[in-house]
Amino acid sequence: MSPGQIGALMLAAAVAGAINSVAGGGSLISWPAAVATGLSQVVASATNTLALAPASLAAAWAYRRELGENRRTALFLCVPAAVGALAGAMLLFAAPAVVFESLVPWLVGLAALSIVGKDFLWKKARGIAKKSRGRTLAVGAALALIAVYGGYFGAGIGIVTIAVLGSLGDHDIHQLNAMKSVIVGVMNSTAAIYFVALGRADLAAAAAMAVGSIAGGFAGASLARRVDAAKVRWVVFAIGLGLGAILAYRRFW
Repeated sequence: MSPGQIGALMLAAAVAGAINSVAGGGSLISWPAAVATGLSQVVASATNTLALAPASLAAAWAYRRELGENRRTALFLCVPAAVGALAGAMLLFAAPAVVFESLVPWLVGLAALSIVGKDFLWKKARGIAKKSRGRTLAVGAALALIAVYGGYFGAGIGIVTIAVLGSLGDHDIHQLNAMKSVIVGVMNSTAAIYFVALGRADLAAAAAMAVGSIAGGFAGASLARRVDAAKVRWVVFAIGLGLGAILAYRRFW
């Protein structure tokens, strides 16, 4: 990989990290950038997940104080999340590459829709929240399924995860963000360990993207105080729809 490609990856990952801090959906920027450098779509997905793992763990550490009494619940939910993420990571390379190439336009489109549907998902989750002994188990089962997608592709996974966590009960957004950061950090890390162990990711590309995403995440945290997150979400939504349309055209026509 040339220095120019590494620099382009770092820049794309920095933009993705900033978008994740402000609105979510940064993988819709970083993943196609990895593909543009010559990586296959499947390897680019594994590389993107590996690159995001350090930033996810950093976010989890930053939110450690907000976890408070939810620490035990978050750790419990990490178990099904890890199992699902491992299944998704295994599925990514177990199936022929053409399967991923056929699915990814739809996955990108769904990720884009989840970004602009964030408030709707949040309200629905809050609306069905009920105090019952089994709700944590139900959320754990839902997270296991969501984590399969997280290990397989993962764009927009944080948005979907926080919506599901909203059904746990009366938690404020900071507490939910704290739990989400820990759980998504475990998802990404589990899949990343699998990809590294089997040599499925491009380590040089992942290292460049990790540096960029962490730098972008810090910049995005301060930027979030000055920009309208809703407008950023609509920009990312438009990018996602355009990307999905291009991928669908290339695959099916």
